Amino acid sequence: MIVRIMGEGQVELADSHLAELNKLDDELLAEMQSGDGEGFRRTLGALLEAVRRLGEPLPDDALEPSELILPAPGATLDEVRERSLLHKSEPPTPT
Repeated sequence: MIVRIMGEGQVELADSHLAELNKLDDELLAEMQSGDGEGFRRTLGALLEAVRRLGEPLPDDALEPSELILPAPGATLDEVRERSLLHKSEPPTPT
């Protein structure tokens, strides 16, 4: 799985880490929906730290499709809401 951290680059993660990351991602989404700015900052930091710790950074010149795009470390809840930066990439809908 390829994860992009905005402003940092891409990281490749083994599928074996998905359960841990999904738990944090679910917490982050719940805090975003409830407007818990403090919880959002705390969980975003934990999620980014887990991605960095568990993953292998891709070279700077690599540009792979990202399955998960995460906000930059300093992003606020309002910025993420405005820019819809927290989302899982989905394939385009056929027309």
